[in-house]
Amino acid sequence: MAKELTSRSENYSQWYQDLVIKADLAENSAVRGCMVIKPYGYAIWEKMQAELDRMFKETGHVNAYFPLFIPKSFFSKEADHVEGFAKECAVVTHYRLKNDEENGGVVVDPDAKLEEELIVRPTSETIIWNTYKNWIQSYRDLPILVNQWANVVRWEMRTRLFLRTAEFLWQEGHTAHATKAEAIEETEKIINVYADFAENFMAVPVVKGLKSANERFAGALETYSIEALMQDGKALQSGTSHFLGQNFAKAFDVTFATKEGKEDYVWATSWGVSTRLMGALIMAHSDDNGLVLPPKLAPYQVVIVPIYRNEEQLAEITEKVDEIIAKLKAKGISVKYDDRDTRKPGWKFAEYELKGVPVRLAMGPRDLENGTVEVARRDNLTKEVTSLDNIDEYVENLLEDIQQNIFKKAYDFRAENTRKADTWEEFKEILTTKGGFISAHWDGTPETEDLIKNETKATIRCMPLEYEEEEGKCIYSGKPSKRRVLFALAY
Repeated sequence: MAKELTSRSENYSQWYQDLVIKADLAENSAVRGCMVIKPYGYAIWEKMQAELDRMFKETGHVNAYFPLFIPKSFFSKEADHVEGFAKECAVVTHYRLKNDEENGGVVVDPDAKLEEELIVRPTSETIIWNTYKNWIQSYRDLPILVNQWANVVRWEMRTRLFLRTAEFLWQEGHTAHATKAEAIEETEKIINVYADFAENFMAVPVVKGLKSANERFAGALETYSIEALMQDGKALQSGTSHFLGQNFAKAFDVTFATKEGKEDYVWATSWGVSTRLMGALIMAHSDDNGLVLPPKLAPYQVVIVPIYRNEEQLAEITEKVDEIIAKLKAKGISVKYDDRDTRKPGWKFAEYELKGVPVRLAMGPRDLENGTVEVARRDNLTKEVTSLDNIDEYVENLLEDIQQNIFKKAYDFRAENTRKADTWEEFKEILTTKGGFISAHWDGTPETEDLIKNETKATIRCMPLEYEEEEGKCIYSGKPSKRRVLFALAY
């Protein structure tokens, strides 16, 4: 069993890389900077997708699909937007190849040059707002609450599986509203949906807040984000929701007749989470033995391993196991029965520990006689033997307990690693020796934020939505400040 992972304390980044590959989540592909998401990794992503999709639909959103290609001219219409994405765009210039008669193989056909180059979408605001122009005439056509599940391409040279790849999967919501207040309400509603998902499904505690002007999405007036703390003390932005004002409506001339009969530009939002959530899930909970998955997102919540000497024993165990599986499935619990004879039980135990399966049941001939089963928890690696009576209720309660325990562990870790700094020296000291979130005063200027970032690499992760007003002095400039913001080194 190739379980040897680099330990987190030795090299966190290598531990992460090892784990993603050895737990069969993803691997690098033949295309530089792109990944192959393997079936086990994709099964976790599908669970995330299913829950988020349900949450979006419950809040009135519907799914649609827009083209992968965006005409280059669309990008020049919103100045901040094009500036934000210009360096990451993949461009399509031709539509055909031809055989290379001289050297063999194929070459680009020069006669197949596109009249206008196409950008492979890095995000879809431009193509969607060009489309909305045809959909919106009056206030009766609003709001439009559309989400898209898609892939996007942002040319990245320094990549890390799930966290930063040239192509990744995501959802992007794009909504259109008649009033500013409605659009802001939508932006806030979605950041709350994301926080709810992160905490109640991923078991990752997050801070909701506003981004500083420097960290805002290109073309947004406000960006709300959820920020999570990873076990190495670095922050990970795990979801964003943008209030776009009327910027894109003006860029694409999307106007509507108001109730009062006047002409106005439409108000917009956009929001998204990506396969980066997989990175958050791995780094927030896993340990040196492998993945630790919250039961709500585990591809299978329970695995059952038979321990037997001969076919006869296996048949008897299987008969009992079938009864257990039926009971667990009736409670909506997903189960895998691993009765392969190509692997020994010890190998299977190590494999499921590495893959983070929340609960493992093992049953041998003695258990069969005694009417018991061995139960192992992945989150704290404890084992106990329990009676088969009401095993379904026992496992159901256990899964709930594991979900809560994983969240509590991450929550306590964050609490221990969130510190206040009141001076520049203190700030630098915490950053270099401890890491984590630093709550500190800032004078509100992009210049100061840049200077802090240049000297320490720390950025303002967000200005928390929940905060207390307090008089203070900016840790860097000494100028007056009315509130603390959250700094950290980030992915």
